[in-house]
Amino acid sequence: MTSDLYDGFPPGFFARDDDRPDDVFYAPERLVTHIDDRAIAAVGALYTELGITGRALDLMSSWVSHFETPPAELVVLGMNAAELDANPAATQRIVHDLNADPRIPLPDADVDAVVCCVSVDYLTRPIEVLAEAARVLHPGGVVAITFSNRCFPTKAVHGWLATSDEQHGPLVAELLRRAGGFDEPRVELRTPPGPGDPLWAVTARRR
Repeated sequence: MTSDLYDGFPPGFFARDDDRPDDVFYAPERLVTHIDDRAIAAVGALYTELGITGRALDLMSSWVSHFETPPAELVVLGMNAAELDANPAATQRIVHDLNADPRIPLPDADVDAVVCCVSVDYLTRPIEVLAEAARVLHPGGVVAITFSNRCFPTKAVHGWLATSDEQHGPLVAELLRRAGGFDEPRVELRTPPGPGDPLWAVTARRR
């Protein structure tokens, strides 16, 4: 971890209770959804609103990517090959551990959009990963990071667990600022008040 990128964050902010290699934890196949139908619909509506139709990258992906209409090309990057193989929208699949190596194995300016759904809280080197997201995006391309109030608590970083739901959006926005290459991030609560899982989104455009 490059220390100056993380100046101001408390020691241990991006550490986890379970620091075993992630490929051990994610080896079992999990063909389940981690948010409810209302939150899933909010993710899909956001992607449609952002106009994600060309070539997109779904970071920390699994068997479903929640697009209302899948883009023409969808690269899914995740930890479990069986889950990625089961994703019907995927046109390219990459098994890769971003905590072990934050580099995204794609060329510069390769995609029109980068999405990450309910997974940013597991990144131990998020600024490096988001800098890579900027690198693989075309100028004007969009990054969309969505999250709720659910997680695997032993794998989420300590700083995420120690901050409130309302603080997570500003936290992700700050990570994008530090990554560089993006315009000012926008933080939104995408679900209405009421029962069910909340869904927040942080979006930004590649400069």
